[in-house]
Amino acid sequence: MAGIIAALDTTDVARAQAWAEQVRPHCGLIKLGLEFLLANGMAGVRALGDVPVFLDTKLHDIPNTIAGAMRAVLPVRPRMVTVHASGGPAMIAAARREAEQAGAERPMILAVTVLTSLDAAALAAIGVADALDVQVLRLARMAMDAGADGLVCSAREVAELRAALADEAVLVVPGIRPAGFPQGDQKRTMTPKEAAAAGADWLVVGRPITSAPDPAEAAAAIAAELAPAP
Repeated sequence: MAGIIAALDTTDVARAQAWAEQVRPHCGLIKLGLEFLLANGMAGVRALGDVPVFLDTKLHDIPNTIAGAMRAVLPVRPRMVTVHASGGPAMIAAARREAEQAGAERPMILAVTVLTSLDAAALAAIGVADALDVQVLRLARMAMDAGADGLVCSAREVAELRAALADEAVLVVPGIRPAGFPQGDQKRTMTPKEAAAAGADWLVVGRPITSAPDPAEAAAAIAAELAPAP
């Protein structure tokens, strides 16, 4: 059964605390992204208390800078940290080496392949001539060889990545949209049940939970959809 990661996209610590408390019974991890982290830093993460967090930092810089960034986040004991696969193997290896300093509690290093807001036309605009699925698989294999624990990928690539990498990679999938929820700025989406069936290990769900009148109820409904049939 795939786990649920609630994406708390806000700059307001109090709001993030409230959301985290509401959804925690139904979600295995809380994702904090750039919006929250740039506004509040590591102090904001600590303010959430004993909540298992996924820091969606999407680190992308020279290896030495990435090593320093990993050292900076280790004190808050994140369970997952993201880097851009396009930063290259040396950068990913540097992130993994620093993560190892946390020992058994080290965070998983997840490599972002191709952002879910991008489609073939957007890739062509930045000079990637290959098909989207070819680019995703190329970056995925490179990242795993460089020391990543898993990948952040679109639901549309999960089945292919699972077939290519077997159980080698933890697959974390954003762009999850329950049936009937607007697609918004995500180009490559799936329902929770579809993504889990395709081989996703974790489903990242943001607006379908946080924009709901009752976030706890919305998270519970997604969890129920993913539960095995009795």
